[in-house]
Amino acid sequence: MANHQSAIKRIRQSEVKRVHNKYYAKTARNAVRNLRATTDKEAASELLPKVTAMLDKLAKINVIHNNKAANLKSKLALHVNSL
Repeated sequence: MANHQSAIKRIRQSEVKRVHNKYYAKTARNAVRNLRATTDKEAASELLPKVTAMLDKLAKINVIHNNKAANLKSKLALHVNSL
């Protein structure tokens, strides 16, 4: 266990951030999963901008990597266009 006050505080802060990031990453994974499971073109076209915005926001705050967000958006756009 850490002995310094600053190290103890850093442990507290990182735990809060970890839980926060875990929640948003899981939410994004569920949104991507729901979009991939959609077979209706209109519903998928409606969901795509929302999921894309969510991925962009997560990449911006470094919850996911920029390239991962770009790859996911590309695959989702291909999926929606193929419906």
